[in-house]
Amino acid sequence: MRATSSKKRQERIVKKDRSYIAKNRKALHDYYVEDKLEAGIVLTGTEVKSLRENSAQLRDCFIVIRRGEAWLNGVHIAPYSNGSIFNVDPERRRKLLLHKKEILKLEQQAAQQGYSLIPLSMYFSEEGRVKVEVGVCKGKKMYDKRASIKERDAKREIARSMKNRY
Repeated sequence: MRATSSKKRQERIVKKDRSYIAKNRKALHDYYVEDKLEAGIVLTGTEVKSLRENSAQLRDCFIVIRRGEAWLNGVHIAPYSNGSIFNVDPERRRKLLLHKKEILKLEQQAAQQGYSLIPLSMYFSEEGRVKVEVGVCKGKKMYDKRASIKERDAKREIARSMKNRY
């Protein structure tokens, strides 16, 4: 009886397997991530095919909220190699799909001093749809960046010593 109940519990807790298209590692270095949110994105057919080839860059991109809509700026999705006239501008603004309450919440958080909306990663969901992980981020100072680099190096050194120990 106990084995069945624990088995059912394990089936309910399904770990989401995300196939990442692109990650914004620079954002994690430059910002403290306060809050995360998942959003859909409006794309054309050739852009989705291009993303399946993992040809996207999230560097130096940001999110702007205008007239109650969230827009993703600065994302570079390379033109699809086999798409002729149907390819669109790789640097165009793309609309994010969010509920109105989520947009209002993001707008309020971004209005605070020092906060900005940054895309952290882009991935395919289980249904095959492209999703963007949006982070409400606060900028780091230079000394904070140095401290995080020092902490990362210390962790790496500890892991190396533990590996050599066994």
